[in-house]
Amino acid sequence: MFDFTGKTAIVTGAASGIGEAIALELAASGAFVVVSDLDAAACAGPVATILDRGGKAAAFAGDVAQPEDMEALVAFAEAETGALHLAVNNAGIGGAQAPTGEYPLEAWQQVINVNLNGVFYGLRYQIPAMERAGGGAIVNMASILGSVGFANSAAYVASKHALIGLTKSAAMEYAQKGIRINSVGPAFIQTPLLTNNLSQEMLDGLAGLHPMGRIGTSEEVSALTCFLLSDRASFITGSYHLVDGAYTAQ
Repeated sequence: MFDFTGKTAIVTGAASGIGEAIALELAASGAFVVVSDLDAAACAGPVATILDRGGKAAAFAGDVAQPEDMEALVAFAEAETGALHLAVNNAGIGGAQAPTGEYPLEAWQQVINVNLNGVFYGLRYQIPAMERAGGGAIVNMASILGSVGFANSAAYVASKHALIGLTKSAAMEYAQKGIRINSVGPAFIQTPLLTNNLSQEMLDGLAGLHPMGRIGTSEEVSALTCFLLSDRASFITGSYHLVDGAYTAQ
């Protein structure tokens, strides 16, 4: 569907779920994909799948909340292929569930460090690399909760709202430099993070929150993400795009 031949891509949080689906689709479309996650062993599965299918990939273990790791990740991508053209800042965590007036301070800091600071650190090093490459495209993974609230999730909601603002500002700054930057807002998606931690009754309840009557799939998020990374989205930048089964239309 897309042609990323000759392009190098970074995907964070790519060991499973949405990140893995994006990494697999990018590789199937010709990109060399740097599969990044906290644990190198966790990256081995997606990398092996890509290689088995005839694609090109390498693993990189790093923590998005550590700027030196993000700098090293970009340096690794450039060292492997000579340039960086595409990036998906997908890594994120949900955090504690508590009312704002009782929210644990440590949990707040952890969510902000991963979900917001981690994206900034990614952009901080990805953008100069893409300038060196003559242009590129970036997608930051937001959420439906970047546009609406959700009780007992102050840190997550705040981080995703801020991520969208960060995306818009960066997109404006680099619009004339050949670098497009967008964000994607998935609703509840069927990933191991969700299905491994919730009962079927709870999953059914979440499905009922969406007018389509189901939760989404990682592949549905990947399809939009890869479109935004592709040349077919050449006039799209600074935008926030939902994949939510009409959740936010209510």
